[in-house]
Amino acid sequence: MPKAKAAPEETRTRDADRSQQIILLAARDEFAQHGLAGARVDRVAERAGLNKRLIYYYFTSKDELFLAVLEAAYADIRAAEQQLHLADMPPAQAIRRLTEFTWEYYLAHPEFLTLLNSENLEHGRHLAQSTRARKTNLPLIETLAEILERGRREGVFRGGIDAMQLYVSIAGMAYFYLNNRHTLSAIFGRDLMAPKALQERLSHMSDVILGYVLRN
Repeated sequence: MPKAKAAPEETRTRDADRSQQIILLAARDEFAQHGLAGARVDRVAERAGLNKRLIYYYFTSKDELFLAVLEAAYADIRAAEQQLHLADMPPAQAIRRLTEFTWEYYLAHPEFLTLLNSENLEHGRHLAQSTRARKTNLPLIETLAEILERGRREGVFRGGIDAMQLYVSIAGMAYFYLNNRHTLSAIFGRDLMAPKALQERLSHMSDVILGYVLRN
């Protein structure tokens, strides 16, 4: 039996979604390479293979496009975290796995770190106006708080741990190391991106985080 043809409206919606996704991927690479100040919508159009007018049709300005890229970047990392099913793990295993995942994700997605660098240079002004970004990130902190409370009830974790502060510590230890790898390597005369150094860093991070949350 022949397939029913999609309605014109449905087809247009699919085409629009596809075009926006292509634009966002091209813009992500452009912003990651040149930062917000150096990025050019003309180059985004070239990367995407689309007309620049179409970009402005979906995203009315470079700032709006940058915010959309940031929101998509946060949505991607949070979606990947959800696939870990941390709530189903024993508390200590969940904290270790989140630490490992954060490190591995940053290594695999250096563009995420450069996008954050650009937004920090802008004092977070784009994300400050994004309710979507806040809604995207809140579930992680809620899940982490539930894991910490479960660990406390089971006598595994100490009490009084702030879930947001803990996550900032996990992310911060990975972020600082990778963001400053060139200067740190030069200062200490070591290749901090060598496989052995990367494994040592992850082991150190896990030990520090678990040493903080576990009861003595």
